[in-house]
Amino acid sequence: MTASSYTKEETCCFSGYRPEKLPWGEREDDARCRELKRRLFHIAEALYISGRRRFICGMARGCDIYFCEAALALRGINGDVVVEAALPCAEQPEKWTDAWRERYFGLLSGCDIETYISRRYTKDCMARRNRYMVDSSSVIVTVFDGRFGGTMYTRGYAFRRGLDIIDVAP
Repeated sequence: MTASSYTKEETCCFSGYRPEKLPWGEREDDARCRELKRRLFHIAEALYISGRRRFICGMARGCDIYFCEAALALRGINGDVVVEAALPCAEQPEKWTDAWRERYFGLLSGCDIETYISRRYTKDCMARRNRYMVDSSSVIVTVFDGRFGGTMYTRGYAFRRGLDIIDVAP
């Protein structure tokens, strides 16, 4: 199976905040974080029901990881779900804590497709990863509350490209 085996109409992607921008930070036992994860799973489930089979995750700390976990859980229920890790570069997790790296590599091993935008870090590899996800999809799910940053840029790009946008408040 390859990424090109799926049409844009069968594909959705995700963009969201890193822990530093979330009200609960790294405290995933916070009720608000648990609720966000529940909502992300239900949105992924609804997207599956609407015909999406390929779920592209950017694999950054925080909401990207939550979405990947939701997509993999959905695949556990519906075996035809394909989870793609869109990786800006091979070095993405190098400066993360051991706990985040372990989680990242565990999720990565469960993904069906790994797409590397760049082997090495470049100043634009994150933005190119985001454009790849949007250009491959018909729907984007964002954890977004209007703040400036990568999610805002990606959401704006998705809007200009005509994607359906599902915003989820953190």
